[in-house]
Order: sequence, then C-alpha cells, then structure tokens
Amino acid sequence: MARKLSGKKQNERIRRIEAYVVLTVISMAFLFPVLWMIFNSFYDSTQTTAYPPKLIPHPWTLRSYRSILKVSGDANVLNYFKNSLIVTVLATAGTLISCSLTAFGFAKLKSKYKNILFMVVLSTMMIPTTVTLIPLYNIYSKVGFIDTLWPLILPFFFGGSAFSIFLLRQFFSAIPRELTEAAIIDGCGWFDVFLRIILPNAKPALVVVLLNSVVQHWNDYFIPMIMLSSRKKYTIAIGLSFSKDMYGNIIDTGPMMAMAVLAILPILILYLFGQKSLIEGVVTTGIKG
Repeated sequence: MARKLSGKKQNERIRRIEAYVVLTVISMAFLFPVLWMIFNSFYDSTQTTAYPPKLIPHPWTLRSYRSILKVSGDANVLNYFKNSLIVTVLATAGTLISCSLTAFGFAKLKSKYKNILFMVVLSTMMIPTTVTLIPLYNIYSKVGFIDTLWPLILPFFFGGSAFSIFLLRQFFSAIPRELTEAAIIDGCGWFDVFLRIILPNAKPALVVVLLNSVVQHWNDYFIPMIMLSSRKKYTIAIGLSFSKDMYGNIIDTGPMMAMAVLAILPILILYLFGQKSLIEGVVTTGIKG
C-alpha cells in the first residue's frame, strides 16, 4: 500500500513538472516580443542593424532614452505622459465612484423596476463605440469640448462602464444582507452602509475595476484620436503612434522601442503590485447572482 501511494505521488510530481515546463515554454513565447522590445531600447545605432541580430545588448546604452527625452515642445514624451496621467486618474476615479454607487443600488436597494433597469444597463455593452461616436462628437463640439481632455474624462462620472457595474453588483450581492440590516438597526443610513460596510468588504472587486479602468484609459487610442487634434493634448498612445515619423525608421528602431517601454512601464508596475487582489477579485466575483 505504501509503495502504491509513493508511486502515485511520484506520478503526480512528474505530471506537475511536465505542466510547469509546458507553461514555461508558452510563457517565454509570449514574453519574447516584450523582451526584444526592452533589449532593443538599449542598443546602440550599430546593434540595431547587426546581422545576425543579438538579443542581449553589448554594450548597454541609454542613447535611445536620451533621444526621446531631449525632444522639446508639444512632442515631448513627458507631455504625453502628463496628459495620459490626467485622463487615467480622473476617468478611473469617475468610474469607481459612479459604478460603485450604481452597483450598490442594484445589489442592495429594493425596487420593482430594478431588474429591468439592470438589463437595460447590461444591454449597452452590446452597442459598439462607433455607433455613438458621431452623436457624442456633435454634443462635445457644441459645448466646446473638442480638442480638450474632457470628452475622455466626463462620461465616466456618469455611469462609468456597464461591465464594471455588473462586476461590482455581483460582488456586492455576495455580501451578507445581515451586515447591512445590522448597520441600519444601529442607525446608519444607506449611504453610511455603502461607505462603512460595502466598500471595505469589496476591496478585491474595486481593485479589479481600478486595474481594468487604468489599462483601458492609459492604452485608449481610438477615442483620443477622434477628439484630440493638437499635439500638445495627445495622450501617450497617440503620441507613440505619431512619433513613428520622428523615430520609426527601419534602420534605427531604438528610440521607438524606448518610448514603447516607457509607455507600458506604468501598467507593468501597477499589475506587479495589484496582481494578488486582481486574482482574488476575479475568483470571488460572481459567487452569488
């Protein structure tokens, strides 16, 4: 019996090792383009044209980063970063505030029209962005918001996104009703219940919404491309695309790679510190409908 158990454990260990090897190979296949981009940003001008190409730079140089940082005026990469930071921070704050309040109403408040309204909110997920683009552009042009950052920020203070509302509503519904009822008996109003009971117990779901919102707004290309016309208002995604004319020649790709590395660096850092809460939020959301 002991031999059978030891043999079973050994087989499980072998299968686990095989799974790790396969996952490592697949991960390296996905990571290789990112590693190539990072290493390419540290090449000197001769290494970018070397054949056969070498993955590891020798010698390492920061000349690509100096090249993009020394550009002055509206095309400066720091200006793009500033615009993206403003949009991302404010739009994410609007998403968290509006979506959490809306989801709280759907999850905890009583109304005979609640389920109908929730289905209407979810149905907006099926409407393509291009369908509403022209009406939104006309509205923003009439109020003087074209070529400003407001069209990228204001909509998220009035509903955020249907997916975020759905995700938070599922998580809020899983919080025991006894907690909210006990708080109401103790004299709390619904807004106090929202602030003191719901939000502290929904941190994993809020982190998921925060990370998704940050990635969405930081990487957004289509809407800024339509709403912004002057280079000084460009976000990092638009600036990266338009910088091809300045940096993106087929001979020396180092500056473009350096700019791309700087563009993805904030997202990588954010995921590095928020991955535990992200996984927890994804796993626990939707336990109770």
